[in-house]
Amino acid sequence: MYKRILVPLDGSPAAEKGLQQAIPLAATLGAELRLFHVIDLHLIYMDVTGMGSAAVLGDYEQRLRQLGRDLLQAAREQAEQTGVAADVRMAECYAPQVAELIVAEASRWPADLIVMGTHGRRGLRGLVMGSDAESVLHVSPVPVLLVRSGQ
Repeated sequence: MYKRILVPLDGSPAAEKGLQQAIPLAATLGAELRLFHVIDLHLIYMDVTGMGSAAVLGDYEQRLRQLGRDLLQAAREQAEQTGVAADVRMAECYAPQVAELIVAEASRWPADLIVMGTHGRRGLRGLVMGSDAESVLHVSPVPVLLVRSGQ
């Protein structure tokens, strides 16, 4: 049924809940995981004057890349400790298009299922914060399992 499961990770408790569901699901199904992280750089460039020089911004970008690599490596180790094969991919964006990159990765790989955490925000807070999970759900070419974080 599901042999290739894409798991987007951003370091949040919600994403961790998604990973905690994806690993045993993959183990049960004999599926492999692709752990996917998007470095969302557009936020640091929204107020460049407040952040400082190009050198400072470049250092911040490098730190975000390292944090992404560390996040993916820890998640891969967690999966492999349970005998689940996992590979990692990372992408970057300079505009609010995280959901688009997740869906593109699901198509490119190709995934049979996307498992991702969601904060479950509703109302004004959800409207203001936006929801990558909701966006993925609406445009994904494959089934999406959303896992609420409970926060």
